[in-house]
This record gives sequence, structure tokens and C-alpha cells, in this order.
Amino acid sequence: MSPGRIPERLQVWIDTRERHHLSHAHVPMARELGMNPKSLGGLDNHRQEPWKLPLPEFIEHLYAKRFGKRRPDVSRVDRGTGPHGGRPQGGEARDDASPGW
Repeated sequence: MSPGRIPERLQVWIDTRERHHLSHAHVPMARELGMNPKSLGGLDNHRQEPWKLPLPEFIEHLYAKRFGKRRPDVSRVDRGTGPHGGRPQGGEARDDASPGW
């Protein structure tokens, strides 16, 4: 896998976020709830079923019910999985004279 490429398991969630107009906070909530990104279309309201909550509100409701908090402690999915969003750490600069082993 090349360094700039997003893993397929995360790309599916990014596509789902765009398709269903979810915010960056809703994706980690849905992932923690164990939702399948391919089946979220059946849960989406489409404004034809007035008894259903809109999908973002439905995810927030289920998350608050299960975990007892409104938002997850996780950052955005498309920024990487590390604590600094997938950015490389700014360690010591390598000397040009070093062989680089």
C-alpha cells in the first residue's frame, strides 16, 4: 500500500459519508455501533417516511443510548488513524552524510 493511499475499509466509510450527507463525527459513531456502511441506505429517511429520524439524528440517538455520551473521542476517519491524524512525527532530522540504514 502506498503512503498516500487510504485503506479500502476506511474508503467505504468516506464514500458512505458523502452519499448520506453525514458529518465527520457521525462516521466514528456508526463504526463504534457496528453499523454496516453498505446497509445505511435502508436506515436513511429519504423524506418519504415521516416516522423515521433522519440518519444523522438516528446515529446520534443510538450512540447516546448505548454509550451514554453524545460524541466519540475519535477524530476524523479520512485523516488517518494515529493520534496526529496520520501525519508523520517530526522527529530528528536525518543527517545527509548518514548512510540511511
